[in-house]
Amino acid sequence: MTLGLCWATAFSSDCSEVMQKSQGTATDGLYIIQPESVNIVVFCIMQDGGWTVVQHITANSSLDFDRNWEDYKLGFGNALGDHWLGNEYMHQLTQPPGHHKLGIKLVNMEGQIKWGMYSPALIESEESQYRLRLGLYHGSANDAMTHDTVAYLHDNQKFTTKDRDNDNYFQNCARLEFQGIAGGGWWYDACAGANLNRKNVIYWQKDCNKEKPCKYASMMMQPVAVKECEHTVHCHKDEL
Repeated sequence: MTLGLCWATAFSSDCSEVMQKSQGTATDGLYIIQPESVNIVVFCIMQDGGWTVVQHITANSSLDFDRNWEDYKLGFGNALGDHWLGNEYMHQLTQPPGHHKLGIKLVNMEGQIKWGMYSPALIESEESQYRLRLGLYHGSANDAMTHDTVAYLHDNQKFTTKDRDNDNYFQNCARLEFQGIAGGGWWYDACAGANLNRKNVIYWQKDCNKEKPCKYASMMMQPVAVKECEHTVHCHKDEL
């Protein structure tokens, strides 16, 4: 894994463009990208054409995910470890609508990997409360975002934080505690069939829960035009 920050004279819009410009020679690591007008530091997983990591969480992380709207908007944490890239930048990375996909990577305590992909995927603007829009799903993990197996649908939901309640529950889902730890920001329904920002118990239906704990989870984005292969998202390397 490359630990140094990779600089370029002309910044790319995402990690897939970094890979394309490098003619396939770019390695995993930190890069500066410019999805719109602001430069941001991201971790790039270069397998399968370049994935831009937008979230990473380790169970019982020291990073506090119980954050307010502004923190989730602009991001927090360290791109080399646990972090949330920021809803505003995730919105920028999914523009124009219909041209990007969202990848999910789950790793349990035994190191077994499950993955999922939603294509297309869109994070709407702040004016729409960063509403999540997801397309078709495939993967080895349960579809915990669009398949109503536990009566919660995260697709088409607005983002909720402890100081901005946009969910469908009579209480604020981001404030609800489990073992003394609040849920963190997420696209809650009433409340969750999945939540990758609950640091004490990473939750993804039957794949990650208190009975079947996961070691860590990641979310990443990539243009839909990038060719998929059988190793997409569920890489065998331990990049993050």
